Amino acid sequence: MANEIKDCHTVDETSFPYIFEQNAAVPLKTAEGIVRCNVYRPKSSNGSDKFPVLITYGPYGKDIHYKDFHTKSFSEANPEHHSEHSAWETPDPGFWTKHEYAVVRADERGLGQSPGFLDTMSRGTSEAFFDVVEWAAEQPWSNGKVGLLGISYYAGSQWRVAARKPKGLACIIPWEGMSDYYRDRCRHGGILSNKFIKFWWNRQVITNQYGKPGRSSSNWGPDTIDGDLSDEEREKNRQDQTIDTTSYKFRDEQYYASKEYDMADIEVPLLSVGNWGGILLHLRGNVEGYTHAGSEFKYLRMITGRHDLPFYYTEEVEIQRSFLDAFLKGEDRVGWSVKGKLPPVDIVLRKGDVGFNDAEKEKVYERRTENEWPIARTRYTKFYLTPSQALTQIEPLTARSQKLSYKALGTLDSPELIQFTTPAFEEETEITGHIVAHLNVSLSPTPTGSTPSDIDLFLTLRYISPEGKEVYYTGTAGDPIPLAKGWLRVSLRKTNPDHPKHREWLPWRDYFSTDVLPVVPGDVYAVDVEVWPTNVVVEKGGKIVFEVSSGDTQGSGIFQHDHPDDRPDAKFAGLNHIHFGPKALNWVTLPIVPPK
Repeated sequence: MANEIKDCHTVDETSFPYIFEQNAAVPLKTAEGIVRCNVYRPKSSNGSDKFPVLITYGPYGKDIHYKDFHTKSFSEANPEHHSEHSAWETPDPGFWTKHEYAVVRADERGLGQSPGFLDTMSRGTSEAFFDVVEWAAEQPWSNGKVGLLGISYYAGSQWRVAARKPKGLACIIPWEGMSDYYRDRCRHGGILSNKFIKFWWNRQVITNQYGKPGRSSSNWGPDTIDGDLSDEEREKNRQDQTIDTTSYKFRDEQYYASKEYDMADIEVPLLSVGNWGGILLHLRGNVEGYTHAGSEFKYLRMITGRHDLPFYYTEEVEIQRSFLDAFLKGEDRVGWSVKGKLPPVDIVLRKGDVGFNDAEKEKVYERRTENEWPIARTRYTKFYLTPSQALTQIEPLTARSQKLSYKALGTLDSPELIQFTTPAFEEETEITGHIVAHLNVSLSPTPTGSTPSDIDLFLTLRYISPEGKEVYYTGTAGDPIPLAKGWLRVSLRKTNPDHPKHREWLPWRDYFSTDVLPVVPGDVYAVDVEVWPTNVVVEKGGKIVFEVSSGDTQGSGIFQHDHPDDRPDAKFAGLNHIHFGPKALNWVTLPIVPPK
């Protein structure tokens, strides 16, 4: 039985350096009920009581302190952004109110103190976010201009609400946030990315569901003000993402189709911040979101480091603040709002082996601006695979057909893979941009196994230093990662060259249920596999390794693809083969960027 919704809005003007409103109720226009939010307002120092507003809307609990949500991360975050109300992946109200911004932090519908149906990343919850934006723009303490700023989930949700064009929304900064729910997050190349979704749902979402008892006693924010709900009531009141992403496989099914939107509908000024280390979740979405947004003023900034800390680095916060000041206050110190004043693309160049998960050492990486993405002077260069496991720019002359084989369904601890390696580069060479691998593949059963009917391709690019050591970079969670990864389920190999987003360097797949094609033992299939964008400056004497494997390999971390229902033995267990011959050339197209 649903609880009676209480009026629990309080205002504290004395206890903190800012005015703290807790549990302000936002009435929903697009659905029944309310969304509750906290409001942090400056104590006016300039004679004005109207301020631009920064909003986050998400599942992690507006009242759960950062130090409780992730103690170690909070201890490492820039102390300038430590306050009584710091929260995971969101702007710190202590810092931003000091700079004359109001901060609104909303509990997503069905979570924290917001009643309603829990359905993360859905159209319905995005429409509730729309209502929060319009509400904030109309408040007496608002100057009518709203900006969105936040990491990960608090970034991914920005794309969708911006495409709906709420009144008052003036700019967005999606900081490491996927923009394509299917391709970036759930199904890489059609393969379910189940491990992270399960971890995320069970640790960070379901623990904060509206009505869940015992939150306060477990130091996970306050208990629901309206009272607890039973396990049965809460189960009926949520859409379980771990179940749905397993059950639904294609973009034309309602589960995924309902989450689609047109990126070109995003028209507000946009600063998309992507991380070269986000090779399994957000990186693709930041690049593609920037590419396809319809904004007149749009910028792409690439960074390195963990996903949680750079957002609070002093130099990165100054970038955020100057952008927000330009579009929310009309104070443009650097030229964000002047057409053509600033180069729209600003990338960091990963050169050398500086180690991983060490922010100070990564500061040696240089930055460079560009006028477009992908970089116009890019030379898309084919590196051919050979039966001797070389990777060469010289097209191989293979007089007879050959193949290399590996077992399907290896594990992360014991992967089955084949690696192809370039000769040592004769001169320093930059690789920056999108990558495609063209492979001729087939499958066959093992002598005692069932007949397989599909192939999952897992691809990895690695960089070997001139000293012969693999160079690892900082992954999302601070783990060591390679350059890039890519995936494809071969039954979903069909591309749509007529789609306006199809590009030679990034093939477009619809991933519709009607696109499924047979994979039959003995037949060879030529496939083009998208590998996520990357950057590395290959030093003279360095090498690139291209890896084809049967499953997740080093660098996958918590982002693994091993759900038994999605990759059953009966369908995938067998031998996979890469074919070579006069009519079976295999290559990786690398984006070589010459100096300016």
